[in-house]
Amino acid sequence: MAQAANNPHLPARISLRPASAADSDFLYQVYCSTRQDEMAPWGWSEAQKSAFLRMQYEIRQRGYAAAYPAAEYSVILVEGSCGGSMILSRGPGEIRLVDIALLPEFRNRGVGQYLIKMLLSEASGSRMALRLSILRGNRAAHLYERLGLTAVGGDSMYCEMECVPAESQAGASVSNSSWESISNARKSE
Repeated sequence: MAQAANNPHLPARISLRPASAADSDFLYQVYCSTRQDEMAPWGWSEAQKSAFLRMQYEIRQRGYAAAYPAAEYSVILVEGSCGGSMILSRGPGEIRLVDIALLPEFRNRGVGQYLIKMLLSEASGSRMALRLSILRGNRAAHLYERLGLTAVGGDSMYCEMECVPAESQAGASVSNSSWESISNARKSE
């Protein structure tokens, strides 16, 4: 288990563990939490929201499985509690952050920043780019920019961002050994 950087606002321990079939309800809960603000003004009943979210979640899962068949699905643990999810795909020359999401009570506590810095450090050490797509208007884009990712394209809905190895060195202050600790913890479970 990796210890978080010395940040008084950061939980003492952040780790990842492989997601399993037993986590399906939790992963769905995390997904739903990311859509609540978007859906609030729609005026839908709870039944309509639930049906829509289930459909969207299942479509997303099938899409990710088709696009990233070797992706690593992880549960983010914060001080031992399930706090979110992360999906990574490693390919030739890149680490792709397919998705990262935290439950509301774990947001704005430095958890996502810590994990992104870990990925930047791994990418830099491996001389690979870190890439992701983000919905335009998503507040997390500011975090990614602060950490050294830049917009390199996209479409009307999504912005493609990346940090290539030379930029990764400046953007990541978490050591490779910390990320290796998380990665090794995942492999041993």
